[in-house]
Amino acid sequence: MFCRLRVILHHPVETDSLKLWARYKERTTFHPEIDLSLDLSRVDFADDFFETMQPAMDRAFTAMTELEGGAIANPDENRMVGHYWLRNPALAPTEEIRGQIESALDDIKSFVADVHEGKIAGPDGPFENLLLIGIGGSALGPQFVSHALGQPSLDRMRLWFFDNTDPNGIDKDIEEIGETLSKTLVIVISKSGGTKETRNGMLEAKAAFGREGLDFAKHACAVTGEGSKLDKIAEADGWLKRFPMWDWVGGRSSETATVGLLPASLQGIDIDQLLAGAAACDELTRQPNASTNPAARLALAWYHSCNGKGEKDMVILPYKDRLELLTRYLQQLIMESLGKEKDLDGVVVNQGIAVYGNKGSTDQHAYIQQLRDGVPNFFATFIEVLEERSGELFHVEHEMITSGDYLSGFFQGTRKALYENGRESITITIGDVSPFSVGVLIALYERAVGFYASLINVNAYHQPGVEAGKKAAERVIEVQLAIFECLMRRDGSPMSVEDLAMETQSVDDTETIYKICEHLAANGRMDKIDGKGQFDALYCLPRSEENELPIS
Repeated sequence: MFCRLRVILHHPVETDSLKLWARYKERTTFHPEIDLSLDLSRVDFADDFFETMQPAMDRAFTAMTELEGGAIANPDENRMVGHYWLRNPALAPTEEIRGQIESALDDIKSFVADVHEGKIAGPDGPFENLLLIGIGGSALGPQFVSHALGQPSLDRMRLWFFDNTDPNGIDKDIEEIGETLSKTLVIVISKSGGTKETRNGMLEAKAAFGREGLDFAKHACAVTGEGSKLDKIAEADGWLKRFPMWDWVGGRSSETATVGLLPASLQGIDIDQLLAGAAACDELTRQPNASTNPAARLALAWYHSCNGKGEKDMVILPYKDRLELLTRYLQQLIMESLGKEKDLDGVVVNQGIAVYGNKGSTDQHAYIQQLRDGVPNFFATFIEVLEERSGELFHVEHEMITSGDYLSGFFQGTRKALYENGRESITITIGDVSPFSVGVLIALYERAVGFYASLINVNAYHQPGVEAGKKAAERVIEVQLAIFECLMRRDGSPMSVEDLAMETQSVDDTETIYKICEHLAANGRMDKIDGKGQFDALYCLPRSEENELPIS
């Protein structure tokens, strides 16, 4: 049985500058193998904190070793969790899995080479654009990597994303692609092939290609599970290529799988270096020593700051424009992994850490005022990048000071101002933003999440809440279809929300029915007859829709 960990006592802020410098030297670890340092000097844990937590960390190290060895880490779906094998296939528990990983990487490189060389092309020549259709982990990771590592002058393809089921957003992207749609390659990503947002994006894209007289299949490839709905569609319609998505890779940890490697490679990013950075960080963070393992240290800092109960939010502040999307990526990785109702013993614990943030120094002019002077319900994580730019430096004053000097100054000043007012912070420093360093950051946070989950005794690798949300959304669509059928039977007679609820036997969904009717009326798909009040309106199908069901 898991032993409950003690409540962490927070110590007063250290104000003596010389003592802070000494603590900085003591609590900052440098890891030249991955060009990263981790500063915990502004986290006010006791000197014996790591020693006290070592037994709990030993259990976390053991759990991680078992996971990497092929243990069933997702009991809900009876699945292994193997994203660490992706950057070191030799660790895979079977030769079959190792072969699958290596074969998929070879397929990616071969396909990408053919695309870049024009052997696989559109009707008007080589593909210039890439449209990625996916949601959640199937989009957040690729978006982050694309934004962090893209270079307009060197990119082989320009990327767009359908990462929602918003018609207006889809229209905007299609309009931006414009006349180059014929030179656009499409990747549809869905493990099950049943994700509605992705299905809708695929259908919208197919329709857009059709309107231009283009054969969607000659532009499309799929990343999906073998035998999934999407896999069957791609095979039946003769899509360009199908790539695997294995059940032992979760969406939020799939950036080093085909999900992330394929679009990155098509863009022109060095995926070998991305994998090398992740692999190097994995190897370093296998050390069963909390004093030298940066992922373990990071997890322990979270534990202390949150009192092991998620009592504070995590504010991610990357001081680099290229890392602007890091917070969105980490938001899913951390919140979906750690936000759990029950622990591994079935006890209701309502765990998790809320994550938000924005790039520095933008925050100086956004919500830093509240961070410093408002509710102290957070701890900050600063991401510092030493390299200013890859090109020649430009001085903005005195021929000695650059824009990057100001960025560094704002980072240091914010860190100091927060700590002086009792706000704890962590600082991660990397040398540059490169494929290697981005791979390091991905692996560092994946490992830290795994360790922290062990500390709080929750399963980081399932997501029952996500499934509950999907089922609730499906219910809304079911009710909408019932409304259409009911109004068709009424042959144009208008009905109130309450009458529709009674007629469709959906009284428990009355509010949902109101929202559906308002949505449909706003889009000309239902006529609304206003009543005395907002909730007294009557609804009916437009005359043109009375005789057929508009949704199949």
